[in-house]
Amino acid sequence: MEKKKAVKFDTDIYNTIRKNIKKYRKIKNITSAELSEMVNLSHDFIRQIESEKVAYNFSVDTFYKISVALGVSLDELIQKQEDD
Repeated sequence: MEKKKAVKFDTDIYNTIRKNIKKYRKIKNITSAELSEMVNLSHDFIRQIESEKVAYNFSVDTFYKISVALGVSLDELIQKQEDD
């Protein structure tokens, strides 16, 4: 019987998502205030999501809305960057 390979998880997935939200927001030339309006959330909440200093978790619904607003897939937002 063949041994199954261990699954490798991103142990810091929220930080990966935070970095990617900020990255794609800047690529799209959208301010955090504009993004907050697009997803109907407060500007402060969006800033907290992007901040590495604030360990704020967010819902799948919020994650989905941000991906739609940025025009990127959920996969792109969870993709670990080479420099991480």
